[in-house]
Amino acid sequence: MRTLCSSTLLAEFFVIGFAGLVAMKSASLSTAAVWTVCGIAMFLSLALCGVITRPGGVQLGWVLQAALLLSGFAVPMMFILGAAFAALWWASVHYGRIVDAHKARWAALAERPEGATGETVPGE
Repeated sequence: MRTLCSSTLLAEFFVIGFAGLVAMKSASLSTAAVWTVCGIAMFLSLALCGVITRPGGVQLGWVLQAALLLSGFAVPMMFILGAAFAALWWASVHYGRIVDAHKARWAALAERPEGATGETVPGE
């Protein structure tokens, strides 16, 4: 799960930066406000890469997804990108957990001694 989620967060880091460049063109937003918000969001996306497997990491990722979606009020294209990244986040978490379960199963099978199948032989 860590690899998939971290890849999504890293892509979001760049999208947030590019959205900041677009938001700077808005006359209603100050440059300082744009880069303060974008800088915090960019920092959070990178910081979450390191804590994604800890308790609450996935939930913080969802908060970042909601914030990215809500940033569409400042840059309308972010409604589309925010929805796309929320879908990617869901897929990363969902399929990442499936991959982790399969990895754990294969690791458990690899630890068994050779010839041990775990099956019982009838009549013994």
